[in-house]
Amino acid sequence: MNKYGAQPVVVNGQAYRSKRELKRHAELQMLERAGLIAELRREVPFELLGRQQRDDGGVEQPVTYVADYVYRDRERGGCLVVEDVKSKATRTRDYVIKRKLMLREHGITIREIYK
Repeated sequence: MNKYGAQPVVVNGQAYRSKRELKRHAELQMLERAGLIAELRREVPFELLGRQQRDDGGVEQPVTYVADYVYRDRERGGCLVVEDVKSKATRTRDYVIKRKLMLREHGITIREIYK
């Protein structure tokens, strides 16, 4: 188990951080087969802040957010959808900051999926 109590699952060689994430992937695959969504991808990284050089010569590494799922919603004109499967425990302060940076830097509102 991880620190949030989720049980990792491996199905067909693909690792999922939780059963809820696996269930959502199955739902999205069904929507893709039905033609309602397209270009479904898992664990897609987005850079929020680039690598930076400090005055003392050190380096600040980039800040990234990794989306659980990204796809195009055909029912909404092919708009890009970024989803994150959440629970109360995984909606951390760091996540909320990254969610706000996604909106600011990429103009993307993350769709949070709960039970």
